[in-house]
Amino acid sequence: MDANGKMDFFRIKRTLKFNWQLGVILILLFGIVRFFIVLKANQTGNYKYTSLIFLTMWITPFILLTKKGRRLIGIKKPTKYSWLLYSFLLGILACTVIYVIGILLYQNTISNWFVYISNSYGSIPIHELKGTNKHRYFIIFSLTAMTFSPIGEELLYRGVIHQSFVSKFGDYKASIIDSIAFATVHLAHFGIIYFNEAWHVLLIPAFLWMFLMFLTSRIFFYCKTKTTSIYGAILSHAGFNLAMTYFIFYYIL
Repeated sequence: MDANGKMDFFRIKRTLKFNWQLGVILILLFGIVRFFIVLKANQTGNYKYTSLIFLTMWITPFILLTKKGRRLIGIKKPTKYSWLLYSFLLGILACTVIYVIGILLYQNTISNWFVYISNSYGSIPIHELKGTNKHRYFIIFSLTAMTFSPIGEELLYRGVIHQSFVSKFGDYKASIIDSIAFATVHLAHFGIIYFNEAWHVLLIPAFLWMFLMFLTSRIFFYCKTKTTSIYGAILSHAGFNLAMTYFIFYYIL
């Protein structure tokens, strides 16, 4: 504690604290930068900078927060280890439902979110996606998908951003806010698309995708609360990304 009896959550004392202003700044800072990096990557096919933005999200809590601050946002041992497995399975289930909805509504057209997202796998020589090679590529892409974005996004959205809104709005409303921010930024991955050398806004699919991302985000938060640890959210997110990679490799590409 400091001299006034307050917990020292931030490394930069008296300058930063958990409040809604910090939450808004983080949403805008990371959201805007990421939005344009992903849109540019979708246009050029060069996704090397997207990993950097996830890595920046990953290290942000360790740069800004003390050990007490990191514990406050959920970087601590879970109280229910069984829910780590359940969280992972819930992520897989959520992705499966979203995949089925996409196929039922839009088949294998560009209006299907996973079909469009599969374009980001363009560095893979399609003719090599057979037998052992296919499994090898799947493992490589799965490991990447299960680390960078799940850890980075959950530490930021379900961690620092969420906690920034808790003091004013409480846990439930704070989770609604971080879920809306999470869903909105994913419009860069699908909804605003680059196709046939032109930009398009798929209004209805985009709205549905954003709504599904909002619900998925709520599942990640639920897993965090059940484990009382950010690791529940991270594992649920990792399960989601593993399932998405599986569907893209074995049913779309």
